[in-house]
Amino acid sequence: MKTLASTFLGLMLVAMATVVAIARADAAAGKEVFQGSDCQSCHYTQGPATEKSIDDQLAKKGPELWYAGSKFQGPWLQAWLQDPQPIRPMKFNSVMEPNPGGHPALSADQAGPVTDYLMSLTSDAVKAGTVKVKKKNLKGRLIFIKKMPCSGCHQFPTKKKFSGGLSGPSLVGAGQRLNPDWVLAYLQQPKVFKPVKMMPVFVGLLSDKDMKNVAAHVATFK
Repeated sequence: MKTLASTFLGLMLVAMATVVAIARADAAAGKEVFQGSDCQSCHYTQGPATEKSIDDQLAKKGPELWYAGSKFQGPWLQAWLQDPQPIRPMKFNSVMEPNPGGHPALSADQAGPVTDYLMSLTSDAVKAGTVKVKKKNLKGRLIFIKKMPCSGCHQFPTKKKFSGGLSGPSLVGAGQRLNPDWVLAYLQQPKVFKPVKMMPVFVGLLSDKDMKNVAAHVATFK
């Protein structure tokens, strides 16, 4: 019995090592595609955050991706890379000029490895399994809509299709796009991800419990 158990355990360890090796190989291939497609001309992937002033922020052509694996959900990211639709109603770094769209698309063969690469970029500030998502979170909804000005800047889904402001990224579809644990970490430690930012800081205004409720509510957005 011990021999069989040892053999089984050994096979499992080999299988796990093989999966890890394949994932690393795919991520390496994705990094080559990412760099070869000139994605890095708009998105930087080396963390931590490099912005130190408003000029640094305004010099960026697109969002930083050094924590993409903590922020996004893999299936959504792979689909979006093949058919990129604007997430921001307004152009990046603008509150006046509409987003023209036109983000380059990747082929299916490219999108898979690039997704593996971007999902390998994570932040230690994001703790997995912290936010418990339910179908409804009335406390989070109350904070999002009334207690704090989230809906003033972000579009979100409603029974009438969607509502909210245009100056921030849309949260329509955030349940499939964003990792709720990242949403919580972003609310709790905004300077880790955005040292220079326009979004209000809620540290000291919302408790950790309130922030968890907001993150859980955002996770229900379709």
